[in-house]
Amino acid sequence: MGRGRGRAGGAQQAPTPPPREAYPPSPPAGPPPGQAHYSVPTAGRRPPVATQTPPSPSQMRPAQQGLPPQPRQAPRQQAEPSPVALQRLRRDLGRSRVIAFINPKGGVHKTTATVLSAAAMGTARGGGVIAWDDNELRGTLGLRAGSARHGRTIRHLVEHLDQVEAAGVHLPEHLDEFLRHSSDGSFDVLAGDEDPKLQRRLDPTTVLRVLDILTRTHGIVCIDTGNNVESPNWRTVVSSVDRLVVTTVPREDAAFSADWMLDHLEEGGYGDLVKNAVTLLSMPTPNPGPLLNDLQRHFSQRTRACAVVPYDPSLEPGAKIEFSALRPETRAAWFEAAATIVDGL
Repeated sequence: MGRGRGRAGGAQQAPTPPPREAYPPSPPAGPPPGQAHYSVPTAGRRPPVATQTPPSPSQMRPAQQGLPPQPRQAPRQQAEPSPVALQRLRRDLGRSRVIAFINPKGGVHKTTATVLSAAAMGTARGGGVIAWDDNELRGTLGLRAGSARHGRTIRHLVEHLDQVEAAGVHLPEHLDEFLRHSSDGSFDVLAGDEDPKLQRRLDPTTVLRVLDILTRTHGIVCIDTGNNVESPNWRTVVSSVDRLVVTTVPREDAAFSADWMLDHLEEGGYGDLVKNAVTLLSMPTPNPGPLLNDLQRHFSQRTRACAVVPYDPSLEPGAKIEFSALRPETRAAWFEAAATIVDGL
């Protein structure tokens, strides 16, 4: 099912995006396929231990004598994504792709999954990725992912939408005035707004206009969605995406919510999207729990693929998300999960 697909059962079709002829073609986002280079993040890494010549006994202070030798701390290892995962992430996608992270239940790592998937994709591809916080009621993606170089949000972009759309070849520069950037610069961020009244302004036509701008300036658009499956905003996003990512944790209530949502989508005529979706199981605790294997089998049959990412202590406080602060094995798992998400697009 492609962009602009309608609802089944005779429901009104989502509005068609504004004509693209108003813009000259934008420069490609990120380096050409095969030329993006991957640099390992270094933030948070311990410096290597310097080697020194041991002092002679006469040079040792009395306080040092008799102390047990201190173990030398090994430097923290860097993430080592597999070459195959990087190759999958750097593949030419042909055109801009829109990926929505969905689950009507809160606390199922939608925002975390959006941020870390965008970070893995942007790191591997050398940029050209944006994460949009389209949660209608006080989304936190902008606070957790981006640098606070300004306080502009989706509300400010909507207020200046006409001017941005009329920017022509200067569209990327004009849009950048409303974007934040991830700490490591691997992806851009369009932050949500705290004003709950904004949801009335994010009507289907406005949502499509924003999507049209983002797909002109970025190769991959990752959307953190809200929790109301009957919202016109939510339905418009779903009808416009190339892939759905179902986020959940290994708990019965979270998995039930995801299953119910997939039933709702199938009944609404989005069976192909459900079939080609990716389920992302995130571990909120070090112990995976007894449900993990059952849920992995269930969602592997229900959706195109199911990826599992491990618990990481740096994510537990719910504060700013730093991709480089994750454990090496966690970063490698997110590279693999991100590759699974873009496979087949």
